[in-house]
Amino acid sequence: MRTIELMAPCHFGLESVLKNEITDLGYDVSKVEDGRVTFIGDEEAICRANICLRTAERILIKVGAFHAETFEELFQGTKAIEWENYIPSNGRFWVAKAGSVKSKLFSPSDIQSVMKKAMVDRMSHHYKIDRFPEDGDSFPFRVFIMKDEVTIGLDTTGESLHKRGYRKLTAKAPIAENLAASLIMLTPWNKNRILVDPFCGSGTFAIEAALMAANIAPGMNRRFTAQSWKHLIDGQTWKDAFEEAKDEVCTDIECDIQGFDIDDEMISIARANAKLAGVDNLIHFQRRDVAQLSHHGKYGFIITNPPYGERIMEKDQMADLYTVLGERFKQLDTWSLYMITAYEQAERYIGRKADKNRKIYNGMMKTYYYQFMGPKPPKKAQNEKQ
Repeated sequence: MRTIELMAPCHFGLESVLKNEITDLGYDVSKVEDGRVTFIGDEEAICRANICLRTAERILIKVGAFHAETFEELFQGTKAIEWENYIPSNGRFWVAKAGSVKSKLFSPSDIQSVMKKAMVDRMSHHYKIDRFPEDGDSFPFRVFIMKDEVTIGLDTTGESLHKRGYRKLTAKAPIAENLAASLIMLTPWNKNRILVDPFCGSGTFAIEAALMAANIAPGMNRRFTAQSWKHLIDGQTWKDAFEEAKDEVCTDIECDIQGFDIDDEMISIARANAKLAGVDNLIHFQRRDVAQLSHHGKYGFIITNPPYGERIMEKDQMADLYTVLGERFKQLDTWSLYMITAYEQAERYIGRKADKNRKIYNGMMKTYYYQFMGPKPPKKAQNEKQ
């Protein structure tokens, strides 16, 4: 198999989590930058990364990079890339997304248009045709321009990797599955420790934790754009990668993962989603107000995405809600609390300054991941649970 440079975009602020995931999968990371991790792999790596990575947005094949300050330079740089190595004569190809930061070229639509023309120009000479039917497989490309340096990637994923396939029903403001997985990975939680989400909504934190506990790969039950590219990745390579993921699954385990919500409908949605994910036997969902948050166990984790109070009518309620959460957390004196929120008064009403606070962009919204760490369990207790 040939060596391929691959790029994996992720949420800003969580690059280190994705880097660790890629390394654990067995691949060498060559570059880490804002919102993206680049690594070295092969055709098998494309399959395994799409199926197994929990924190990435998508997997891109890096097809070219060059400097461009003018549209003419963008055209010529794009035309120089050997597109025929990727796109067959009947392929449907387009620049799905263009992003530009601190660069002279900044109009996404113009960047997309110029690059498409350059791709057609190159391929017209190679295939000896003037018009492309584009009635074959899809080949979406993404371009990033940072300080006039153009990087182009071929999207092997299609629909974003956060779409695991289990979340058919959602809450009003659901947290993305890959973001939830990243936040869990930032904690010391493992399947032998308690995890409770008192604002579970559609159940994403609990379900992602259960998928990790059972070693169920997040992309096991979905398709990817590159599965139809037989000239680039043969079907057996995909089949082997799916079989490898299937062999790693172990649902015959015991774990204590719980999700609470004050809304009966949300609990029903969370249960339905957990069933679709194949982990409904590993999670206990229950209608319960945050004021009733309690647990007999020690050294557990609260990992949650509480309301932000974005609506004006809700803002007056935020202080009370975070105060109650802080009071209940205080009673769980050996526990840790990990909380993502855009509510800037969170620490004040929790009643304690966070041990760590990480800034994370949830889409375009700036949020904070507050980490209130409890004591470590005694080594004897740790050994008994392992």
